[in-house]
Amino acid sequence: MKKYFLIIMATFHSAFYPQQINEFKFLRYNDIISIDSTNQNLYYKAKQVRISKNPQAFLFFGAENRTQYQYFENENWDENLKDNNGFILNRALLYSDLKIGKSFRVFSQLQSSVTISRIDPNPIEENPLDLHQLFIDVNLKRLSFRIGRQELYYGSQRLISVREGPNSRQAFDAVKITFKRNNFSADAFYSYYVKNRFGNFNDKIDENTTLFGGYAVLKEIKFLNNLEIYVLNIQKDKSTFNTFSGAENRNTAGFRVFGNQSNWFYDIEGAYQFGRFERKNIKAWTFSVNNYFSCNINKSIQKIGLKAEYISGDRIETDRSLETFNPLFPRGAYFGLASLIGPSNLIDIHPFLECQLTRKLFFNVDYDVFWRASSSDAIYQPNVSVLFDSSGSNSKKIGNQLGASFNYEFNKHLIFTIEGTWFQSGNFIKDVSNGKDILFTAATLTLIL
Repeated sequence: MKKYFLIIMATFHSAFYPQQINEFKFLRYNDIISIDSTNQNLYYKAKQVRISKNPQAFLFFGAENRTQYQYFENENWDENLKDNNGFILNRALLYSDLKIGKSFRVFSQLQSSVTISRIDPNPIEENPLDLHQLFIDVNLKRLSFRIGRQELYYGSQRLISVREGPNSRQAFDAVKITFKRNNFSADAFYSYYVKNRFGNFNDKIDENTTLFGGYAVLKEIKFLNNLEIYVLNIQKDKSTFNTFSGAENRNTAGFRVFGNQSNWFYDIEGAYQFGRFERKNIKAWTFSVNNYFSCNINKSIQKIGLKAEYISGDRIETDRSLETFNPLFPRGAYFGLASLIGPSNLIDIHPFLECQLTRKLFFNVDYDVFWRASSSDAIYQPNVSVLFDSSGSNSKKIGNQLGASFNYEFNKHLIFTIEGTWFQSGNFIKDVSNGKDILFTAATLTLIL
């Protein structure tokens, strides 16, 4: 108990005496924690335990807690779904990382996701305690092997993500091989999706869903800057698209080019899907562009940009082709924390502005305009389940969404965010539901240790 008391006390000490040689990463197994204790404060000394001197073996600890208040008005576009007080989501993550030299490690992470006052929570919101990650790494020169339960994260997270937005992050039971040489790296992996379930220590693989493939990255190349190429396969015993259900065997081949030319930053991605869905041939595709210009004003960074994407939908229900794009395992908060719709059968135009108001305060505002790519197909949730099928409307306009947020970084341990979303219903939403406009607000406090 004394050790953990020292960690808590030293966290506040480090807010005033920060250590630059240590860094927290979005994927916590990539945290950088110096084993040189010469310039370490009490907090970092408490985070690590030396196991032996020869070979160098350390046990590292880390944690984070995210407390989030959310409020919906007209959730699911329905004024009858009333929750006048809102609700609280809390996610806690605790990890231990045993490293023996540079060749071997065992990483484990517990996750606790709970709700307070949430009406009818789902297993992603309410999953009190479970093993989120437990894997072994073995490194052999340019090759590394990772086996066990792990987060998978690739590219811009349009297809494979950790699902940071929702209350529970996403994991896979997987075997992954990584090759690295100079500016080139490539992964090959085979995985089962881990499905969240209500209760404690009962999250299990979904044996009906497998994902495997390869993902290659080439950095600092001429003209393109950075290039990613990938080939993925997903197999599911049962999928549903619009009004049809059946077995799915889908391949995805795609690319991503990203980088910058002076103050212009670009991110361009395209993917084509093929395979079988029951008796139908899959022929789906997507293309997206994310551009922004950056400038310094009074030593603060300001960005103005435009995103646009086309995500195919099924054009003729009764033919032998399925043209609905499957985004596999995308970011849960794909179009903002409210997570109202997902990236299938969609056309999206998305201007945005990001402002650094002070050294610690940031302001973001964006505006989305959504249409169905095909009036013969449904709109979908971020997890690719059908939100509203196509039977009730011929209209393509889904709606407009305005979002804004303030983000204040007290220090690298403590971050506070307040945000809001207003969704103006289009004709399609009005035809297939009660069609009320949605107002969503949230406040988030994140503690990183």
